Amino acid sequence: MRLKPVSLLLALCCLFNQAQAASAPVPYALPDTEVRDIRAQALQRDYQLFVALPDSYREGARRYPVVFVVDADYSFAVVRNLAQRLARHAGMEEVIVVGLSYAKGDGGVYSRRRDYTPTTPRKHDYRSDMPGRQPAFGEAPAYAKFISGEVFPLIASQYRANMGRKIFVGHSYGSLLGLQIMLTEPRTFEHYILGSPSLWYDAGVMFDREQAYASSHKDLPASVFFGIGGLERLPAGKKRSRSEEDADMVADLKEFNQKLTSHKFAGLSTRVRVFDDEDHASVFPLVLTHGLRAYLKSK
Repeated sequence: MRLKPVSLLLALCCLFNQAQAASAPVPYALPDTEVRDIRAQALQRDYQLFVALPDSYREGARRYPVVFVVDADYSFAVVRNLAQRLARHAGMEEVIVVGLSYAKGDGGVYSRRRDYTPTTPRKHDYRSDMPGRQPAFGEAPAYAKFISGEVFPLIASQYRANMGRKIFVGHSYGSLLGLQIMLTEPRTFEHYILGSPSLWYDAGVMFDREQAYASSHKDLPASVFFGIGGLERLPAGKKRSRSEEDADMVADLKEFNQKLTSHKFAGLSTRVRVFDDEDHASVFPLVLTHGLRAYLKSK
């Protein structure tokens, strides 16, 4: 049977579309990774957990330290790949990596400002990256409870995780969240890797939090690795202040660590590393690598 011109054209279009579909590129997927949806009941928001399993996970029954990293939309692949490379080529312990995503439906800036900051800043001119919604702040205490109360039980029930060896990884605002946890419930994690903490936030509110903690505690059971880029300093000629525009983040971090160690808290161990020639955007992989080495064992 001969096809009519219109029928022939439709048949050719169908074949063309099939050929295109067959040759269309597919998304790249990281091996041995999983994505789990999770509802934050108290927050009434939905998140995702990105989970990466170590090479030897399928081979036995051992349990692994767990690295929990915030800002996962950016950081998860970095942490997963560096942790895997250190285990394969530098003899470091293998780990499970858990990335905590931004809230579903929220912009990344909106989500992290709200979930990672300890307070609503007393003065600010921030604009929202979500049209029709005012910027939100100060929900780090509630978000920390979500991590310990809902994320931890899920990971403990679904994976061979050594929940007695949990590592927190944060950078910038993410490090504010880490400090919020460390200065309220320090035993939430066994090791903290905190890069370039935004200690200028809300006129230096974390300095106040540290002083308040010291006034009522003699111990601070926490292992902490602080890292920052050497270029995160205030330009010459500018006067340092507790504001984002005039912050010297290197000086802030050194001052904060000095205050922490001056109290001689029982159980506290800190290290500070300044990475020359790195800035706020470039320093994270170095902070992560050295922070993992400060806690994980090598063969």
